[in-house]
Amino acid sequence: MNRSSNRFLLVCIAISLLFTAIGAQMVRIQNLPGAQRILDIAENYMGINQMVYPERGMILDAKGRLLAGNETVYEVGLDLPSIRQAETVATVVSTVLGLDYNDVMKTIRNEDGKLKYAVLNNFVDKDKVAQFEALIEEYKTRDLQDGETRPDLTGLIITPYNKRSYPENALASNVLGFYSFKDRTNGLGYFGVEETYNDLLAGTPKQVYMSYDPQKIQNLEEIPPGATVVLTIDREIQSMAERILDQAVETQEAKSGTIIISNPEDGSIMAMATTPRLDPNQYWTYGDIFPGATPFNRAVSQTYETGSVFKVLTLAAALDAGAIEYDSVFNDTGEITVGGITVNNWNDGAWGPQTMTGCMQHSLNVCLTWMALQLRADRFYDYMRAFGLDRNTGIDLGSEAHWPMKVPGSANWTESDLATNSFGQGISNTPIQMITAISALANEGKMMAPHVVKAMIIDGKQYEVNPVVIGNPISAKTAEEVTRMLSVSLEEESSTALVDGYSVAGKTGTAEIPTPGGYLWGVYNLSFVGWGPVEDPKYMVYLWLEAPEIGMWASEVMAPIFSQVVDELVVMLNLPPDIPVREDEWAGGW
Repeated sequence: MNRSSNRFLLVCIAISLLFTAIGAQMVRIQNLPGAQRILDIAENYMGINQMVYPERGMILDAKGRLLAGNETVYEVGLDLPSIRQAETVATVVSTVLGLDYNDVMKTIRNEDGKLKYAVLNNFVDKDKVAQFEALIEEYKTRDLQDGETRPDLTGLIITPYNKRSYPENALASNVLGFYSFKDRTNGLGYFGVEETYNDLLAGTPKQVYMSYDPQKIQNLEEIPPGATVVLTIDREIQSMAERILDQAVETQEAKSGTIIISNPEDGSIMAMATTPRLDPNQYWTYGDIFPGATPFNRAVSQTYETGSVFKVLTLAAALDAGAIEYDSVFNDTGEITVGGITVNNWNDGAWGPQTMTGCMQHSLNVCLTWMALQLRADRFYDYMRAFGLDRNTGIDLGSEAHWPMKVPGSANWTESDLATNSFGQGISNTPIQMITAISALANEGKMMAPHVVKAMIIDGKQYEVNPVVIGNPISAKTAEEVTRMLSVSLEEESSTALVDGYSVAGKTGTAEIPTPGGYLWGVYNLSFVGWGPVEDPKYMVYLWLEAPEIGMWASEVMAPIFSQVVDELVVMLNLPPDIPVREDEWAGGW
């Protein structure tokens, strides 16, 4: 072997030893305690981990029409260190956004040096963004005169994002609730469906690695949107209910009003209208519209003494228990004493011998008290519990409330409570409690869980909400008897609640309003509950006007409102007439 070969061999050995040492050093470095932190820092220079929030799910009505969705709006801000022409930027943004020029300049100067980025406006619409884009393009292509400087909007940052949108504005807003942003990407639902189903609507956010390499951005994982919620609310029925309610509140100068329209067969709510209502597109006005303790949705959150509409439950309980018979006769003397108090009828009159139907037709407090006494206290309150009056209904809306029911054994219950409770005084309930309980009379004794959600669409699959029986407080026979008695009662008094061509059953309610100092004089809550057709009920309507200043009696005020609602409702539900139209009510045909 010559000297050149020896040198070559030594060089090869040296290089091999060098690479071996480098490899060993690399392995050693990677296993140092701080090595992972070094790798993480290096990774951060290549991209960033970011929480990505999915698009919020839509809310649709029963026929698939959009009630809540999302629209693209823009945040306009300033990257302060990169601004080259402060006056130009301030002039443009103050003109387009309607801001004060001096305030914008003060922001740009950033005198304390704390800001790097300043938000000028959120929820900017696409028309204003188009103005910015047009100006930016114009400045790029403008022909300059000698010595003129090209206008520069560098530092103006326009960022698109999704905003919750309610295309029908205030329609069904007490059912929907509203969505309030915490920041551009995240927020929280308040009240109604937005609150109850917030987690489903929001979807599942994911931590995603965002590469700074534009080629790798195309490979980002797709984040599925939140669930779409389909309601039982029908937009047209809801709109009708709100129109009639608003008119009634205005005409009667009432403090507030509520209408619920449900299907007693499955508990679905077709419409739920209350006043006041909020446009959820402007949810920040909440405090102005709902001052103090005014509930967002009085149908589920406000209890009140319902008065004589409660009598249908007392009648049903007494009949079902066998405490009275369908054809029992009560001799009304105009007063009855229970637990040291004397109960009188609404007009202080004595009505003489009355059938049970007559007691309901004339809404006799004395007769209903007698029914409750025949039933006895323990069984009376057992039935009221069976009707669900001691608890929430469980409706899928936020902020449901109920008033604790006094029963024998409660510290403040007295025997006189049995008398007053029998006709809806001294016991408070929400409208949703009442329509849920009374729906058993229209559904063969079965009480269905009230609900406003019909289905949910998750990852492209639709999941239906099945009807749920939550109680069977009375028999089908009792339900049929009470329905017929209330139907006959309306017919015999030629009530203004009647609807030509359609059989209905129902009951009015006029109730005094309690205060800490006693009941108000001359101020009442007026209610009505009704359903039909009598043979096979497909709808139930519950009405409440709080403290109207014009009308005083539910028979005069609420009965015609019920008739107006049903007259339009049967057309919307495509229900055929089930009784002949009275000849004196039509002339010459349909």
